[in-house]
Amino acid sequence: MIVDLHNHTVLCNHAEGTMEAYVQQAIHNKTQYFGFSEHAYMPFDEGYRISKEKMPWYEGEIARLKEKYADRITLLSAYEVDYLPGKIDPEVLARPVDYLIGSVHFLDGWGFDNPEFIGEYDNRDIDEVWESYFKAIQAMAESRLFDIVGHFDLIKVFKFMPKKSMDATYQTTLEAIKENGMTLEVNAAGLRKKIGEPYPSETILTLANRMGVPITFGSDAHRPEDVGNGLEAVMQMAKRCGFTQCALYKNRKRELINF
Repeated sequence: MIVDLHNHTVLCNHAEGTMEAYVQQAIHNKTQYFGFSEHAYMPFDEGYRISKEKMPWYEGEIARLKEKYADRITLLSAYEVDYLPGKIDPEVLARPVDYLIGSVHFLDGWGFDNPEFIGEYDNRDIDEVWESYFKAIQAMAESRLFDIVGHFDLIKVFKFMPKKSMDATYQTTLEAIKENGMTLEVNAAGLRKKIGEPYPSETILTLANRMGVPITFGSDAHRPEDVGNGLEAVMQMAKRCGFTQCALYKNRKRELINF
C-alpha cells in the first residue's frame, strides 16, 4: 500500500501495541508513506484520547522512528481532531504536524459510534440522525481547520441506515469538502465493523470522483495487525471509481501521487 495516513497508538487508551510495531507492520506491507494520527486532546471524553501532557512525547517518538527507519519508509505525524465546537483545543490546532484529520464522532455530545451508547439509536429518528451528522461534516469543512475528512459516512457503523435517500446530502457535503480544500479519506476500518464496507461507500466514492474531490487512504488501525488490513481492497475500489491519484501531506501541504 502506497499511503496509509490514519493510525492510532496506545496513547488514546483504546488501542494496543507499540508505535514501532505499527511501523514494522507498515514496512512489511510495503507502505511508502505511513502516518500516525492519534486522537487529539480535548476537554471532553478524555478517556478515549491522548492527554495534553503526552503530545510532545508522541511527536518526539514519531521523529525518532522517522529517523530510525528513514531508509525504509516515510513517516508522517498528525492528529485526528474531533469536530466539536467549543471543545477543540487551540494548542492542538497549532501543533507542528504534517496534517490534521477532522472527524465527527459526537452529535450533541452523543458518541454515536461508541458501542457503550448504541441504545440511544432507539430514542432518535434515524433520518434526523443522518442529516445532523452530515451537517456537522459540512460545518467541519467550512471551518477550514483541518486537511482530511475522516471516515466520511461513519454514521453507518452499526448499520442503522436511513429510510430516505441521502443522495442530495452526500453531494452537498462533498461540495463543502471540495470548496474548502479538504481531502476525502477512504478508510478501511468499516470492513472490520458491522457495516462491512469502507468509509465511504463505493457509491459515494464514485460521486466524489465525478466532482473532483481528492482522496487519501487510511487503515484506522488500533492494533499493529490492523495496519494495512483491507487497504488493498479499498485501493482497488478507488480505482473502480475512477481514481488514479491519492493525497499525502507534509507540513500541512498537500501533494498528489499516483497509485
